[in-house]
Amino acid sequence: MGSLFRSEKMQLCQLFLQAEAAYSCVSELGELGLVQFRDLNPDVNVFQRKFVNEVRRCDEMERKLRFLDKEMRRRNIPVVDTGDDPEAPLPREMVDLEANLEKMENELREVNANAEALNRNYLELTELKQILRKTQGFFEEAEMHHGSLEHSTVDDSLGLLEEGSRGPSLRLGFVAGVLLRERVPPFERLLWRACRGNAFLRMTDIEEPLEDPQTGDKVSKNVFIIFFQGDQLKTRVKKICEGFRATLYPCPETQVSVAPSPVRVACRRSVARWRWAS
Repeated sequence: MGSLFRSEKMQLCQLFLQAEAAYSCVSELGELGLVQFRDLNPDVNVFQRKFVNEVRRCDEMERKLRFLDKEMRRRNIPVVDTGDDPEAPLPREMVDLEANLEKMENELREVNANAEALNRNYLELTELKQILRKTQGFFEEAEMHHGSLEHSTVDDSLGLLEEGSRGPSLRLGFVAGVLLRERVPPFERLLWRACRGNAFLRMTDIEEPLEDPQTGDKVSKNVFIIFFQGDQLKTRVKKICEGFRATLYPCPETQVSVAPSPVRVACRRSVARWRWAS
């Protein structure tokens, strides 16, 4: 193996090769590592050179190889490193290699898209299950509190929910969803200021951290439910939830419609987990 230091003796040569044999000759010279090529057309644009299409194909195959290597390392699949640089393949083998790499890349991207969709579906079902459980307990607590109010005097410290239960013509709307735990304090402050204290917020923690389908990281989230009155407050509350990237889910109002929902959600979560495992 020679070197390219100035102390090494070098000779300037000019080679004339046929177009059919240029690839094989340059490949052999590159394997020897004793040749330094000079650009005889420095003023020619890169996109106007003769072998620009072949160089682009090689760059595209290199990109696909980097993508496959990244996916293998992300899934802890061992990559065999021989330590030696492989020889340049023949032009016929380049075509087969390009087709195989393109096929593998398309299949892997399709698998990743399906896995991400399944993980997102599983995450949504998990969040919906937590919402149904938390809100069901909250509604049961409100009904018990409302029943006790009918046999006792009215307290001056009652909130928005109890005030709405006294008036038969007053009907409250609500939205329920899931929010990242680190966004809870600014979310509460903005909701209080935007609604001027006319919205009632209840929030509980989700004990188990959830997995983000895009990054795969574990994140902590909270379940919240917001009560309000009127379409104007409803629009304002939904815009605030959208601004904080909270995920809203439909939540039934009555206990009769809430009861079968966790069973259906559990069945769908089991199906999603079985599909992902298979």
